[in-house]
Amino acid sequence: MSVIDVTDNPNERRYEARIDGGLAGFAAYELDAARIVFTHTEVFAEFEGRGVGSALARTALDDVRGRGGLRVVPRCPFFRGWIDAHPDYADLTRRPAEEPR
Repeated sequence: MSVIDVTDNPNERRYEARIDGGLAGFAAYELDAARIVFTHTEVFAEFEGRGVGSALARTALDDVRGRGGLRVVPRCPFFRGWIDAHPDYADLTRRPAEEPR
């Protein structure tokens, strides 16, 4: 199994997944001071079924968590579904006023 390398490409405003150096997919986003909005995720057909989408979501969300303070807005259906299936990331979608007490 090939390693999926995911990196942020801020110039293109997207996280990119590469396998053996070739672009396998990406997750596009819009970023401002308070939030990151994931707008579109695409995995190229030849890489489907290899965990590229999950690697993109997990790495991007872990990166956002590491930055601290950004709220995730999963406008992209893939990211919304992935967060629903992995509730340990749901806290990233809450506004500060929505934090549990």
